[in-house]
Amino acid sequence: MTDFIKACMQANEEIASALKDGFDASWFEKTEVGAGGDVSSKLDLFAEEIFVKHLAVFGQIESEESGIIGEGEEKIIIDPIDGSANALSLFPFYGTSVAKVNAEGILDAAVVCNLANKDIFFKSSTSKVQQGKLFSNTFHDPHASEKAEIGLFEKAYANPGLVALLDQEKLKFRSPGAIALSLAYAHTVRYVLFMGEFRIYDFAAGLALCEGLEVIVEADYVIVSKEKSIATRIEALIQKL
Repeated sequence: MTDFIKACMQANEEIASALKDGFDASWFEKTEVGAGGDVSSKLDLFAEEIFVKHLAVFGQIESEESGIIGEGEEKIIIDPIDGSANALSLFPFYGTSVAKVNAEGILDAAVVCNLANKDIFFKSSTSKVQQGKLFSNTFHDPHASEKAEIGLFEKAYANPGLVALLDQEKLKFRSPGAIALSLAYAHTVRYVLFMGEFRIYDFAAGLALCEGLEVIVEADYVIVSKEKSIATRIEALIQKL
């Protein structure tokens, strides 16, 4: 495990420790529109501060909340809280997303954590995708369900036409509301689908964790599946719209 991934884990453990006894009332307060275009909460900024403390030594940070922080040849792309609306609604599907891009522009590390259940996923240029738990030193290949019955469709609420087509094709889904986390679970579910604006904060780490899966990335949609036939079937439905 690289020093960078260890630092990401330490940051996530510090955030998780702060959350374990409940959310501070101030974290629900909204501040201003962040660099990613969404309104930041004080929870987002709290998590960002912890990541900056642990990761600034590795390079320049580009955060969804504050934009560019610090300097360095390598770039670290972070979404301090992936699924902020879930977190602030106390819905247990929210986490963090970190990706590191080296001086040559190649992504060489990715870490996504589900703060609600402590699942953590990581990959580096020298290791394949691994899954484990915060506060544990045991890691393994990602869990996979060969009989998965559902996919994950992020932004389903904004795409009623595709929702209807998926229903006709009996392609069941849930829409949990945290794209990096959904991509981290792509090995488990039947498929992951996203329709909408492609933002680097949402996808840099999550897509890196989809190693070995069928991945289709276009300007306005992303499809990931263990089965090529499912991915191409969904793409054909999108092209009908």
